[in-house]
Amino acid sequence: MEIQDWGLIDYFESNKRQLELVERVHAENVPGIIVFCTHPEIVTLGRSTEEGDVFSWDGPIAEISRGGRATYHGPSQLVIYPIINLKHASRPAHEQQNVAGHLRKLENGIIEWLKTLDVKAEGKTLDLENRKPQQDYKGHAVEETGVWVDGHKVASLGIAVKKWITYHGAAINLFSDKTAFRGMYPCGFSQSVMTDVETLIQNKPDIVKAKSYLQDYFQANL
Repeated sequence: MEIQDWGLIDYFESNKRQLELVERVHAENVPGIIVFCTHPEIVTLGRSTEEGDVFSWDGPIAEISRGGRATYHGPSQLVIYPIINLKHASRPAHEQQNVAGHLRKLENGIIEWLKTLDVKAEGKTLDLENRKPQQDYKGHAVEETGVWVDGHKVASLGIAVKKWITYHGAAINLFSDKTAFRGMYPCGFSQSVMTDVETLIQNKPDIVKAKSYLQDYFQANL
């Protein structure tokens, strides 16, 4: 499976490129393309965003097609966009058109990488039995999604699907950044719910090693 690394890229440009890759994967009928990148600061509004999720954010905002609520992106993160053909003949028949399976593998890849850093994480996006509602900033029940460590969220997931090809993906909070998530409620939660890998391991994670592990995992599993 092809790997692309876009480095630091404007969010709007990355969205345009993702859609171009969706068309390419569809036209060429290939298994898919996995993209790694980082964005300058931006808040993206998913399809479930509620009024009040963003209240004093002073940077750019983008309304996008993925699921979920308001999410922050910034240079302290590693973003992964798997452009995956869910109908490709190379996929087992029971996995074709399986969006839930795609999300689970995306989550599991992050969890397995965190294990290499001696961090025990759990995925909540599809864990229907153990997922428990918390209160959002409005006092309403909101379900935990993404990858969590001891009650704190370290990675957010949200995808869209076009022509049975996935785009958007996961944002891992790699480095500590006190200005991240300001002026907003990430995924409906208090800012204090968010954590990052640097805080968890008390050291800066090696982004090159992170990309290498995740590349190998997703090439083998997505």
